[in-house]
Amino acid sequence: MEFFDPDSVGIANGNYFGLPVTPDEASLIFLPVPWDATVSYGKGTADGPEAMLEASLQIDLFDERIPRAWEMSAAALPCDAALRKDGEQARKAAEKVIGELAAGVPQDRLEALAAKVNEASERMNSHVYGTSSEYLSRGKTVAVIGGDHSVPLGLFRAEAEAFGGFGILHIDAHADLRKAYEGFRYSHASIMYNALEGIPEVSRIVQVGIRDYCRSEHELAVSSDRVGMFSDRAIKEAMFDGRTWRKICGQIIESLPENVHISFDIDGLSPEYCPSTGTPVPGGLSFSQADYLLFLLAVSGKRIIGFDLCEVAPSGRDEWDANVGARMLFKLALYTLFSGKRL
Repeated sequence: MEFFDPDSVGIANGNYFGLPVTPDEASLIFLPVPWDATVSYGKGTADGPEAMLEASLQIDLFDERIPRAWEMSAAALPCDAALRKDGEQARKAAEKVIGELAAGVPQDRLEALAAKVNEASERMNSHVYGTSSEYLSRGKTVAVIGGDHSVPLGLFRAEAEAFGGFGILHIDAHADLRKAYEGFRYSHASIMYNALEGIPEVSRIVQVGIRDYCRSEHELAVSSDRVGMFSDRAIKEAMFDGRTWRKICGQIIESLPENVHISFDIDGLSPEYCPSTGTPVPGGLSFSQADYLLFLLAVSGKRIIGFDLCEVAPSGRDEWDANVGARMLFKLALYTLFSGKRL
């Protein structure tokens, strides 16, 4: 840091934002997970971590609220090539399952093929859990960079062991409360269901911006005292009736416990910010609304214990999706370190 010039050109050193920090030195570890085995519509999120890494070098490391943002101690682990290959093979099997289901083949006839995808996902979860546990045991904070939204489950498990009870601030267009969607136990559409069912330490999931969910997901959300939903409809109607975004943010933050993990699916934003994401949905938060909510959480006195950023899918046309994703990654890292008094 002594010789680092945050106002100069970003240096491609293998670290997000060109920060001159190694994993041994860092307080925050970026764990890229290039995985999109279970995506059910658009694909390409496996390329998200690398695309955001490249785009991150264009970001100015200054923030009006936290002027010394460039001093953030964060370092990236390399993408695991074997994990990437395993995910690509699982994706081929998943595409066969999805294609057969769309053709009307009963799901019980596809169990053997779906099992191959589930086994690969279990290996991915073990990788994320093991790596996260290692760095959490060394007093570091871990951030998973996806990949589809199935990838943070291993981090949730590791955080449960490290911190005990915690809540999840879930920003997304989708509720992700489906049980084994399309026969995939670890589907991107099942991440919050799996957290509820498999991790009792998750005391509360507060969902923000949700606007696309099925009947069973809605029933689970309204019946569980561990789920709080601030749907996009409810947020917008409150604002149309004159309630300020600050007051709504206050309600969201008040409903969270002391320790908070942020699970951020980029499609929680309006599609203008993420047109190439796997399943874009009209509506959603603006970038500034999401930024303001995260900032208020960071200064609320609650502790952000980790985060994941998922479903950024780079476009072959331009760098817009990766650009937005890298800028949200910067905000997430900044506020996480600030809330933990590490910046």
